Parts: sequence; C-alpha cells; structure tokens
Amino acid sequence: MLNSAPFSRRRMLQTAACGFGGLALTDIIQAATNPSAVSLPGIVAKAKRVIFLFMAGGPSQQDLFDPKEFIREKHGQKIDSPLRPEVIQIGTEKYLALGAMAPVRPRGESGMMISDLMPKLSSIADDICLLRGMNADNPQHASATNQFHTGVFTEVRPSMGAWISYGLGTENQNLPSFISIHAPGLRTYGSSFLPAAHQGTPLTVPLNEQTLPIENLLNASSTGAIQRSRLDMTRRLNQQLVDDLHGDSNMEGMIQNMELAFRMQTTTPQLVDLSKETQETFDLYGIGSGKASDRNGRACLLARKLSESGVRFTQVTMDGWDHHGDIRGNLPRLCDQTDQPVVGLIKDLKRRGLLDDTLVLWSGEFGRTPWSQDLSGTAPIDTHGREHQPESFCAWMAGGGIKPGFTHGETDHMGYRVVAGKVHIHDLHATMLHLLGIDHTKLTSNHLGRDFRLTDVHGSVVKEILA
Repeated sequence: MLNSAPFSRRRMLQTAACGFGGLALTDIIQAATNPSAVSLPGIVAKAKRVIFLFMAGGPSQQDLFDPKEFIREKHGQKIDSPLRPEVIQIGTEKYLALGAMAPVRPRGESGMMISDLMPKLSSIADDICLLRGMNADNPQHASATNQFHTGVFTEVRPSMGAWISYGLGTENQNLPSFISIHAPGLRTYGSSFLPAAHQGTPLTVPLNEQTLPIENLLNASSTGAIQRSRLDMTRRLNQQLVDDLHGDSNMEGMIQNMELAFRMQTTTPQLVDLSKETQETFDLYGIGSGKASDRNGRACLLARKLSESGVRFTQVTMDGWDHHGDIRGNLPRLCDQTDQPVVGLIKDLKRRGLLDDTLVLWSGEFGRTPWSQDLSGTAPIDTHGREHQPESFCAWMAGGGIKPGFTHGETDHMGYRVVAGKVHIHDLHATMLHLLGIDHTKLTSNHLGRDFRLTDVHGSVVKEILA
C-alpha cells in the first residue's frame, strides 16, 4: 500500500483510487463517504472475517494443552517459586505443584496435546493451530481483558473489532460490521476515538425461538412508511446540527447507526431466528433443552449465521473460567459447556466452505499457575484452584490462512515462562490484521495530535503460524 509513515483512512482510499485499477469508482466513493464500506487492504488477505471465541476468566493451560512432567511428579509438593521475593499472591504461599486435572494426550496426525476434558476439540486437532507461548502484561481480569481486546490495559482505546471494522467495513450494508455476543463490558466492543459507526453491537442469545437477541429490533411503528418518514425528519434535524457544528463524528455516527437500525429491522429478525434450523444443526452445536452447552451452542450458531451474512468481526464470550478453587470440580463443567459448541462452529464453517476465509480465535485473557491456590489455607490439595498467570498461556486459531495441525511455542519445565515462540498480545493483533490484509503499522487514526494504532508501537507478525 504505502511504504512511508502510517496512513489515515482517507489517504488509504486515495492510494486505492490511484493504484488499483480493478476497483470500481462506486466502491471508492462509497468507502470515502461511508465508514462501514469495504476499503482496500494493502496485503493479500487470507481471511475476510473474524470470529473471536473469548473464554473469560483465564482457562488453565496446564490442564488443557500444556502439561508438565515436572509438575505431575511434584503434585502436592512444594516447588521453588519463580516469582520475585517481593511479589505476593494470595492463597499461593505454599507453592504446591498441582498436576493436570485429566490426561492430556497427543491428538490427530499432528500429535497436538489436548486434554480428555475436550474430546470434541481433540477430534479436530489437525484443523487448528495451538499457540503455547502466549504472553500478556497484567494479572488482573479487567486490565488483562482490556489489553486483549484493545491492546492496552489502562487507557480507553478502540477494540480490535472496531479497528477491523474501521479498516475493512462490512460486507453487508444491512448489518453492523462488528457484533459482540454476551459482551463482557463496553470497552471490549467500544470504538473510542474511531467513528461511532464502528462500535460493536451487543447481542444476547435468545432464551427460546420466540425471542430476539437484539433489543428494540421489532418495528414499533404502524407501517414502514411512517417510520421511514420519521427517520427522514430526524436525519434532517441531526444533519443540520452537524452542519452548524462544522462536523461531529459522534453525531455522524449516530445518523448512520439510525439508518442501519432501520435496515436491520427488515433483515435481522430472520437472520437471528433459530426456530427454522434443523435438528441436525442443533445436535452439531449441542443445542437442546437441558443441555449444558445449549446457551453457548446458540451463541456459536448465531456467530456462524452472522459471519456468513457479512458481519466482519463477531465475538462470542463464554465466561466462568476463573478457577481459584476446586478446579478439579469446576473445569470439567466449563469444558462440557463449551467443547461441543466451539467444535460445532468449526465443523459447520468447514462444511460450508467458510473456514478457509474465516479466522477463528479461541483464548482467555491469560492463563493459570502451575502451583495451586488455597484461599482457605486448610483445604486438601485436590480441592485447590490456580492463580492468574499472564506470563504464559495458550490460545488456538483456525482457518483464515493459519497453519493447521501446528503447535507453536514452548514454556519452561514448570510451565511458567515462555522459552520459545513467544506471542505477545501485540503480536497476535499484528498477525490477525496481516491475515485480513492489513499492515498493522499503517492502520492508524489521528487522535490528540498523534497517530494511534491497535498494536501501539509494538507487535510483529508471527510468520511461523501462517499457512
């Protein structure tokens, strides 16, 4: 695209108009006037869209993907702390090694290590790429979640879904470019200083086939014509205010969102309606009354339908992974709630021919320690949990230009520090943008006198995991 300094969206579009003869003039005009229009990436894109499966709370990598023989042998015994002497972690003062809750075995032809607690995921080991050297900077849930979603853990910045929407727009003008299902907080789907049109639309899974997951989606007006007339009048008044203010991005975003909401009322009800899905599809996703996986299954099915219909970035949050106590009793339940829906999504994308250009990411905000945590100070080892660990954790990706059946990264004998193949959050973001056809150093927005980007001043594309 450009070899010089970071570019603004307007400069990107000017370059596109001059350098890409195959782009229709109508597309250039639309992209220049509509922040949700498809613009041009500067790299050959392998993926068109993203589905982010966020396991909020911090899944234990020791129990799921990265067991350590040293910890297994030392189970219940005191081990040396790798922490600095001044670092205190409540409930972990004894530093007792805590072995894996279930066997973690090689799976598929690739030999990828996956726990018995995830039998469905084990069946698609050769379709995913396991990252065992993930690294973040903050041990607190809120801050780590903010960093994973926005690149920073203190300031209010645009979320990665908003950045991707800003860079690429949507493939369907009747739908938002970014939807967050069961969002863990506004900052995880907010647009901050980017135009408001790029903020994610929050969505909740319907409790049954008769309810809709988006508030106020149904048309309360007597006819569409009456509502159109009201909306036109509101638009004229809002536009007059924008003109008087000589431009206001928030107001302009509101105008566009009101138009989008009107279009959504005619197209979205059918899209989010699950009542017409087959029983075979319900079984694939683990949907059914009384099933532990029902809620997450519905969320993953909605994610597939939304992505297939042109939503650029779809996020599904599955919480409950914060196991400070009784991880032996709690972790199997979480796996039972998520394993079938997640694998059903991958299989459904694959059979529909969508996995090749859909990038799927599964991760929590951090991992958990190899030593146990006992908040009571007296509980037996088998009822202990694990403390937070941002120093190393596991994530996996699939589709969208990712190398399948591949394990990248390694931790030390204890499973605490990354010793090879470290992937920081900034590196993950850079790689995701690269797969979408965007140079992460050049997708910027000027705010408060300087250019900002998702990866701040960091990040490198992890070329080893690219197909």
